[in-house]
Amino acid sequence: MPNFLLVFIGGGLGSLCRWGLSLLIQPLVPRFPWATLASNALACLVMGVLLQQQLGTGVTEQRRLLLAVGFCGGFSTFSTFTAETLQLWLGGQSLYAAINILANLMICMVFLVIGMKLG
Repeated sequence: MPNFLLVFIGGGLGSLCRWGLSLLIQPLVPRFPWATLASNALACLVMGVLLQQQLGTGVTEQRRLLLAVGFCGGFSTFSTFTAETLQLWLGGQSLYAAINILANLMICMVFLVIGMKLG
């Protein structure tokens, strides 16, 4: 199966799961974005399993594209952000890990506000 198709299928499934989770959770507690928190946490769980498998027995490129890039990307890009930050930290680049956290939060917040003003 072509790589782009694996990413496409995984991303679609991840997006559907995120939407389904929001349909299940959000009506129960509408005052806090629990569904987003849950999808971020669950995507990080899946990404953690994949990273551990990659460190151990290895993960095929097709599996990585389907699950890590596609599914986790569609379910939540927060999992990728978290994995990359952890890799910086474990690689002894704690300053870059901290910069990555702050930059993502601040820049994305600024861009969100800019987008709202443009809209």
